[in-house]
Amino acid sequence: MKVLIVGANGQIGKQLVKLINESSNHTARAMVRKEEQAGDFEKMGVETALASLEGTVGELAEAAKGCDAIVFTAGSGGHTGYDKTLLIDLDGAVKTMEAAQQAGIDRFVMVSAIQANNREKWSDAIKPYFVAKHYADRMLENSGLNYTIVRPGGLTNDPGTGKIKAADNLERGYIPREDVAKTIYAVLDKENTFKRSFDLVSGEEDGETTLKNL
Repeated sequence: MKVLIVGANGQIGKQLVKLINESSNHTARAMVRKEEQAGDFEKMGVETALASLEGTVGELAEAAKGCDAIVFTAGSGGHTGYDKTLLIDLDGAVKTMEAAQQAGIDRFVMVSAIQANNREKWSDAIKPYFVAKHYADRMLENSGLNYTIVRPGGLTNDPGTGKIKAADNLERGYIPREDVAKTIYAVLDKENTFKRSFDLVSGEEDGETTLKNL
């Protein structure tokens, strides 16, 4: 399938684009905000689309045109205010869902945050971020799209181990971004993850076995 990666220039997004580009099962289209961000992807032979999450639904639908799936791994980042959290992590996510519907794309994978579905477990330090993730996830669950919501724990830049723990209501933990990207890649066409959501942290079991037993 052809997969539009929203947030392709982010740390998880870049790793996911690379995984898909090296695979024989799928092809990637990297959505970027700026022309200068497209160059590295084009050198890899990866198709790009120029669009902003603060743009219109129609522009996002045009970026997604011809794709079979969308992965939303964008985020406002830790150096912006909560106004951007609202505009990117919530409204940008919802606009991308609307764009998927407009473009006739059914498959949608969302990168959320651990325990975003459970208000009692939100961190007070970044509560607005959890609010944005919570309501974006709820909109996706009610959208009619064929979704999978992946809720990773604290993200690290350590090398991936391939060992994960995936389930509902996990205790807080950490996971390398590389293992998050591998999990996203794995769930793209894994039918037992359709219309499902789960927390994700590093674990003891290999990813394939863990996801198979969800």
